Amino acid sequence: MLTLMGDPAAELTKALDMELTHPGPVGKGIIGRCKRHAIYAVNGEIKAIRISEAEDDPAGDSDPSSTLADSMLKAIEESK
Repeated sequence: MLTLMGDPAAELTKALDMELTHPGPVGKGIIGRCKRHAIYAVNGEIKAIRISEAEDDPAGDSDPSSTLADSMLKAIEESK
């Protein structure tokens, strides 16, 4: 029902263009971090994707709400 996946070599992160390259996190030594996101996919097809980022919060740490369960459930409903 739910699959959580790792991406230790950042292959998927780069393929999805989700690499966090903002100078703030990179300046703190956080290189190659993936943007905070959630994906709803069916049989390998992405139906909905949400990214938590803002100009003043590129990592989405202050407001991850768009990638949390309630938001994703709404996105799933909207994708049908």
